[in-house]
Amino acid sequence: MGIDIPLLLIVLGVILFSMTLHEAMHGFVAYWLGDDTAKREGRLTLNPIKHIDPFLTIILPLGLALVGGPIFGGAKPVPFRPDQVKGGDWGAALVALGGPLTNLFIAFIAFGIWVVSDVPPGSIATTIFSALVSVNLGFFVFNMLPIPPLDGSRVLYALAPEFVRTGMRAIEQFGIIFILILVLLAGSLLGAYMSEAIHFFLLLFQTIFRV
Repeated sequence: MGIDIPLLLIVLGVILFSMTLHEAMHGFVAYWLGDDTAKREGRLTLNPIKHIDPFLTIILPLGLALVGGPIFGGAKPVPFRPDQVKGGDWGAALVALGGPLTNLFIAFIAFGIWVVSDVPPGSIATTIFSALVSVNLGFFVFNMLPIPPLDGSRVLYALAPEFVRTGMRAIEQFGIIFILILVLLAGSLLGAYMSEAIHFFLLLFQTIFRV
């Protein structure tokens, strides 16, 4: 079975678009809350090149697309200083939530437009809308996992006792290495979780739009 090059190009374009908005929103929320670190380091931008992580942004999601699995991934984290944002730990949690909630919003809007536009099955437009929904739901679900350095860990950090925070800080030092180990050792379990969570949101969207 050959590789569907047009599909991969569409998925790649959707990945770059989605993760650029994801990371830029982290920076915008941080800036709105008083921290200009992202702006000073050139990450308050919609230039995708500034946000790409070779493994999380390209290799992992495209590899999953090739094998037909749920697509998820990430990007190079936008720097911010939790001690500089208003609201302390909860302000830092808002900065973290800005990215994945942007992906959820994109998926929701794309699904709605897909439904009301009534594009024909099998068309390029259908492929693009399908990629926008599936990729962004995948990014949302994956990044909301409460595991450092993923965005969901910042929400857990705001709620957790100090001994849990200490453990999370230790894990966060390994960054992408820890995520790579997670994908390698628990790939099937993670894939099953991702599929169920994405299915849940698809059913929710279908209920909202009555399809």
